[in-house]
Amino acid sequence: MSKLKIAVQKSGRLNEDSMKILKAVGISIDNGKDQLKASAKNFPLEIFYLRNGDIPQYLKDGVVDVAIIGENVLIEKGNDIKIAEKLGFSSCKVSVAVPKAATYNSVKDLEGKRIATSYPNTVNQFLDKNGIKANLHIINGSVEIAPNIGLADAIVDIVSSGSTLFKNGLKEAEVILKSEAVLAVSPKISEDNQAILNKLQFRLQSVLKARQSRYVLLNAPNNKVNDIINILPGMKSPTVLPLAEDGWSSIHSVINKNDFWEIIDELKENGAEGILVCPIENMVI
Repeated sequence: MSKLKIAVQKSGRLNEDSMKILKAVGISIDNGKDQLKASAKNFPLEIFYLRNGDIPQYLKDGVVDVAIIGENVLIEKGNDIKIAEKLGFSSCKVSVAVPKAATYNSVKDLEGKRIATSYPNTVNQFLDKNGIKANLHIINGSVEIAPNIGLADAIVDIVSSGSTLFKNGLKEAEVILKSEAVLAVSPKISEDNQAILNKLQFRLQSVLKARQSRYVLLNAPNNKVNDIINILPGMKSPTVLPLAEDGWSSIHSVINKNDFWEIIDELKENGAEGILVCPIENMVI
């Protein structure tokens, strides 16, 4: 029986988030400590634990069919590889940073400067796009130290919280790109494994949609139901059920999690009471 081969980061935060989402879609993985390959118990899937920077080449060569990888790594080393799904976790930026005391007004300030980075392809594309000529120093490791030791005037690196920049006396000056974890697909995936991938994607989409949604239940007087429905639309329309108390109904709906606090006051002003907001585990549309 054919198995879909998926690569994930060997260790680190992206590994943890990748394993969490595979678990969320119902895939049980039997892997021991320091194992480089593992099989799923209940889905035709094999997992390869690889170095993040090596994954794009494995995809290009067809050694693995798909991978959960940072979009920034894909842009740097595999820009021609198709993204099947954006996964909404492990968000970061690839940014230009300069010493705190340095003056930075625009990208033009990088002209002729020395830039240290682990992302030379990304930086060169950015510089070319803006008509800037600079000298790149390619560093594999702690890029942030380069300005402090006189190796560079600026760096380009991943920025998450910004705390590492702060500790090294740097400030973020320019965001080159924003990144998140994505599901990337090998151009050499077989037809059989594409069919398995379709099933995996269906599950992922159900979980991702659920993560962005909330189930809302509230009570309202019958003469306010129509007003509340106009405020609180569901996937098609809210569910309205009569309560045991005459003249009252229960309204059930699904909304985007980011919208709730924007409409809560309006719901209350229109007679909504006993409002409950619940997370959703899966959402099949």
